[in-house]
Amino acid sequence: MAKRNLAELKIPAASAYIPVAKRVATTLGGQLGLSLMDLDELAIALTQACDSAIAAADDLGTPADLKLTYFATNRALVVDVDLMPTGALPLPRHETHIDPELQRLAYEMIRCFVDDFRPSIEPLTGHVSFRMVKHLAG
Repeated sequence: MAKRNLAELKIPAASAYIPVAKRVATTLGGQLGLSLMDLDELAIALTQACDSAIAAADDLGTPADLKLTYFATNRALVVDVDLMPTGALPLPRHETHIDPELQRLAYEMIRCFVDDFRPSIEPLTGHVSFRMVKHLAG
C-alpha cells in the first residue's frame, strides 16, 4: 500500500469547524476521483466522527483540538481524526457521560458510509482516534 500524504488540518474541537474538515475531505476526494455519492458519504461519516471526538473532548473537561490527517493509498482516501487535548489533562475519571448505546449507533452509522472504520479510545489518557477509508470505485 503506497501512502501519499495529502494534508493535515488542526481545528478546535467545536462543531462550528466541522465544515472545514468536510471541505478538505471532499476537495481531496474529488481530486482523487471519488464519485459525488462517495464524497457525500465521506462527508456524513466525517461529520459523525468529528461529533464523536468533540463529545469525547467535552467529557474530558479540557480544551482540545482535532487533528485531521488526509492521505491517499493506491485506491483509497484515508482520513484520520485524532482528539488532541490542549490543556492539562485532569486525572482520569471513573465516570463517563457517553451513552454506550449512542456511541455504538454513531459508529455503526459511520460504517454505513465508509469502506473501513477503526475507532480507538484509550481509557486512561482519553486519547480518541478514528480512521476512515473510502475506496475509489473500479
